[in-house]
Amino acid sequence: MHAALVIMAAGIGSRYGGSKQTDGVGPHGEILMEYGVYDAVRAGFDKVVFIIKPDMRELMERLCGNMASRLHTADGRPVEVRYAYQDDTTLPAWYTKPAGRTKPFGTAHAVLCTRDIVHEPFCVINADDFYGADAYQTAIRFLNEPGAANAHAMVGYRLRNTMTPNGAVARGVCTVDENGHLLSVVERTKIVARGNDAAFTEDGETYTPISGDATVSLNFWIFRHSIFDELEARFHAFLKVGLNEKPLKAEYYLPSVPNQLLAEKKATVSVLPTSAKWFGMTYLEDLAETKANIRRMKDEGAYPERLWERG
Repeated sequence: MHAALVIMAAGIGSRYGGSKQTDGVGPHGEILMEYGVYDAVRAGFDKVVFIIKPDMRELMERLCGNMASRLHTADGRPVEVRYAYQDDTTLPAWYTKPAGRTKPFGTAHAVLCTRDIVHEPFCVINADDFYGADAYQTAIRFLNEPGAANAHAMVGYRLRNTMTPNGAVARGVCTVDENGHLLSVVERTKIVARGNDAAFTEDGETYTPISGDATVSLNFWIFRHSIFDELEARFHAFLKVGLNEKPLKAEYYLPSVPNQLLAEKKATVSVLPTSAKWFGMTYLEDLAETKANIRRMKDEGAYPERLWERG
């Protein structure tokens, strides 16, 4: 079976305060997304697609592409490396971009930009999150099982395992039924730690408590190829309606698509639980802890000293 890993790396990283996707975190300058590539290839993914801004191509080829293009899966298959641009070329001809709009159109639009490249089942991850090897192995097992064209999945994390002490995080808070199927996901853009639990705010003043055991999405989605038709149709609807209130800032979030499909009973989304602890680089202050976590895992034997030879 062929499967693709789609890495969303086009974000500006405004909260982080720098180019977080390309900051070295490993002892030999490895960037965080290289660990995702390494884990995915070991699990059996044989295509890697980086979603980037056009001006990032040369840098990404130097940092990741050269290494990934020499990778092979555990059974010896070569790994294909491709790049997709999140830019205005995917906007429909009838749409006129608002004057002054510089912000990308969101994570769902980013994935839509890979439509001409991704022809197989695929997973989506953020470039600045560490998900753990188990997540990729779980995803491959799901994709290897027979399933309907509209049967998708996501890896679900415990909220308390996804927090940073350095500020608020954005998470998709999930409601899951007794059979492990997603009922809904609500994007909370400002969640802060409160001991072992957390609280979220919409206005920056009033906070609503939320359990640390809540299941959340870290944008590790597992999709059949049929999702692209839905992404495109709903993106057009977003452009017609969703931008009316905030034409310069409104975004088309990836969780909104499975959420709508579930409400319309047009798909199923299995929630694949993991007890893994997330780490990433939401804020500049997260960098030191991320480096320490990588070093610890290398010392424990989870990763080789060098993921691959550079050059």
